[in-house]
Amino acid sequence: MAMNPDSSDLRLRAALQAGGQRFTEQRATIYRYLAATDVHPTADEVFLAVRRNLAGISLATVYKGLETLVGCGLAVKLTYADNSARYDGRTDPHHHARCVVCDSVVDIPGEMPDAEVEAVRRRAAGFMVTGYRLEFTGYCSTCLPEGGPAVALA
Repeated sequence: MAMNPDSSDLRLRAALQAGGQRFTEQRATIYRYLAATDVHPTADEVFLAVRRNLAGISLATVYKGLETLVGCGLAVKLTYADNSARYDGRTDPHHHARCVVCDSVVDIPGEMPDAEVEAVRRRAAGFMVTGYRLEFTGYCSTCLPEGGPAVALA
């Protein structure tokens, strides 16, 4: 998913401007990292990665930068019942599979067919469905229990 830094910065500038936000080197560094990785890092993991290139960045700046990217549509925040969050630089339609042991998250290409989404809307009487997020849970190949079936999702 690596993106050319120049095109990455142009995309970031346009999205920030459309959202009434300023372009900063801190936001650019955070976005470049997120756009170039296929892992789904926590804010702490983003902080540790980007401070290698921007030593003076604070954890608070990373949190604010990530939320700005989410607000501008350049990242997705994956939240969980335990109040933890991971960030995804991919904004194209796809799903996720999360390991219940190590919490790693992997992308699964594709989206729900429109007919399935419409069927859910019809069944959700009195509730207006505006979107969805599908996540599979199970075991990654590293954490798969001994003797468990190895099934590839992709």
